[in-house]
Amino acid sequence: MERIDPALGELGEYVALRGPGLAEAPEIAKGEIAFVVAREGLIRLLAFLRDDPECRFRQLVDLCAVDWPGRRPRFDVVYHLLSHERNQRARVKLRTGDEVPVPSACAVFGAAGWYEREAWDMFGLLFADHPDLRRLLTDYGFDGHPLRKDFPLTGHVEARYDEDEKRVVYEPVSLTQEFRRFDFMSPWEGADLVSRSGGGGAER
Repeated sequence: MERIDPALGELGEYVALRGPGLAEAPEIAKGEIAFVVAREGLIRLLAFLRDDPECRFRQLVDLCAVDWPGRRPRFDVVYHLLSHERNQRARVKLRTGDEVPVPSACAVFGAAGWYEREAWDMFGLLFADHPDLRRLLTDYGFDGHPLRKDFPLTGHVEARYDEDEKRVVYEPVSLTQEFRRFDFMSPWEGADLVSRSGGGGAER
């Protein structure tokens, strides 16, 4: 059974007392504390965790999205915070769909700018009041959001260099592959064969 750090338990109680209604009861696991917050309380909770002298989570280490296709709302937006003074980490989770924009955290943490652009690019999640919400890792004309679980593995288009036009052109994929079947004999995967002597490793 995992031993819970008493300091994290005290932090969870403190946030519950000082910020009532902002978050659900925190979860503590693997040395970190996680708060699940409603959309309306997200920015206030982030600012509280940053500014309160008992919290001091002044660094946004990462912001990511998680896709749960069978759940409604389908996505989580997860904020990973670090307090250097207290040597603690915290997560703030927001459950959301892709229909209603998530409040941008750029006003609280400047580092959120590119993280939110990545979440928009990869998952299609909009962030309200973001100063420059554009694609970050794919082309501006890219079709879809490649980290969604229902995005086809082959994508919708393929790129190639056209010698006649002297530029990269995009063409529809001739066969959309929804999932992979591995035969373990492709040149990319190789085969894990057992040697005739009975030992492990590839056969020579």
